[in-house]
Amino acid sequence: MKRLYMIVSLLMLTVTIMAQPSWVKKATKSVFTLKTFTADGTLLGSANGFYVGKNGEAISCFAPFKGAQRAVVIDAAGKEYEVACILGANETYDVAKFRVTTGKTQPLTVAQGQAPADASVWLLPYNQVKKVPQGTVRKAETFNQNYAYYTVALQMPENSVGAPLFSETGEVLGLMQQPASLKDTLNYAVSALFADSLKTTGLSINDPVLRATGIRKALPQDVGQAQLSLYIGGASLDSLAYCQLIEDFILQFPNHPDGYTYRAQQLVNGSRFADADRDMKKALKVAEKPDEVHYTYSRLMLQKLLYMPEQAYDAWSFDGSYDEAGEAYRINPLPTYRQQQAVVRYAQQRYDDAYAIYEELFTSSLRSPELFYAASVCKEQLKDSVAQLALLDSCMAQFSRPYLKETAPYLLHRAQLLMDMNRHREAVTDLNDYEALMKTQLTSNFYYMKYQAEMKGRLFQQALDDINEAIRMTPQSDLYYAEKASLQVRVGLYSEAVETAKTCIQLAPDHSDGYLFLGLSQCLLGQKTEGVKNLQKAGELGDPQAEGLIEKYSK
Repeated sequence: MKRLYMIVSLLMLTVTIMAQPSWVKKATKSVFTLKTFTADGTLLGSANGFYVGKNGEAISCFAPFKGAQRAVVIDAAGKEYEVACILGANETYDVAKFRVTTGKTQPLTVAQGQAPADASVWLLPYNQVKKVPQGTVRKAETFNQNYAYYTVALQMPENSVGAPLFSETGEVLGLMQQPASLKDTLNYAVSALFADSLKTTGLSINDPVLRATGIRKALPQDVGQAQLSLYIGGASLDSLAYCQLIEDFILQFPNHPDGYTYRAQQLVNGSRFADADRDMKKALKVAEKPDEVHYTYSRLMLQKLLYMPEQAYDAWSFDGSYDEAGEAYRINPLPTYRQQQAVVRYAQQRYDDAYAIYEELFTSSLRSPELFYAASVCKEQLKDSVAQLALLDSCMAQFSRPYLKETAPYLLHRAQLLMDMNRHREAVTDLNDYEALMKTQLTSNFYYMKYQAEMKGRLFQQALDDINEAIRMTPQSDLYYAEKASLQVRVGLYSEAVETAKTCIQLAPDHSDGYLFLGLSQCLLGQKTEGVKNLQKAGELGDPQAEGLIEKYSK
């Protein structure tokens, strides 16, 4: 009996050994353990993972990366390597793809198809060769059209989350998910093909999943998407992270000018003009479209000259900026480049030259309200109000009624010009249109300005309405009460003027205006004794009009 038991045991051992797949020993070299850490070096999380590319590309679970500032992998030989960057992540299926800072790596072969139900599968945890758990696929559910989510009849060993799940031929089907309990005999694996497909895009910088980890995110491989990353990163990253992003772009795309031009912009911001100049020259050497680089060069020069004039850098000048825009136009005659030349000439206070360029562009594809407005500002500097108004009229002619908010700045500017030209009723028309567009954003200062135009245009009822609105918005302003009292006196509302003037005095007892209008209103109502006293008080407070009124009403 004992001999029979030994024979059965040997047979079972032989079957077990024969069941051990031949690819296990080689595959174990591609499996590692992942460890992540907080900024202070505290261990945050860990999981299994494995290489899927020859240059350190690997996949594992995403959960350990949340909140991590640093991550390492430890391979089968016990060697430790830093995780360089995240290549993509998906929180729903808890997978991440990343790159490890090591030399050539031995990747596992990722299965391109799905394993059918009842197929045999093997789980290969980190550094485990002798006992490779075997299981059976119970169900393969398809998600995102091409990928499988497996339910597997298999009991997971401890610390095997993220470990690869293999087919009989040694291809990786999936990576194991976190089990509810180690006692579970049904567990789950998400498609390794799905994890391997993860990648960053130009919008990944603002992806809340990727932002949940402090590990650096890789630039997209597509240059167009990488350019989008540069554009978005300027507004969403801090300066240090953004500078690193630019350096990554230059390293990844050394023959593309954008990396150098974006870095030049950062260098200008840091007053490193010589370094910025060198980068712009590098950009010109590699540019397929040098006109765009010359245009950027012109704008950088102008930025420095306008906003950092106190910092000397003789290599950059207004004429140099003008010439760079001119070279861009010579290579590719786009009207935008001529417009840049106009901007430079305006900055040089060469308003006639700037206007001549704008006038040339009126018949170009740039014809727009902004263009006519820019030309009007040139005429404003040249003190030619008639031409300025004509250009503002052309600016407004580019719009049709009902006006949208984009017209508001032009309406306000034209209204101010019309007021300066004593065309007050026309100014009021523009101010009414402006008020209708900007109703929720107006202040008492606007209503006071409108009141002044209406007064000079003899639109007294409108003026009274608007000074009341100014008072409603700023009830503590004695100036507005004084203006209201003045208007009430002018239109014969003497009793009302008395009450308004008294409020003005309450707000500013040391100012003369309240006493002046109170005294004048009382005199006009026949209350000369009281009125003259108040006029005298206004005179004592320094009002120059008081003496003449006292003389008139004392008789």
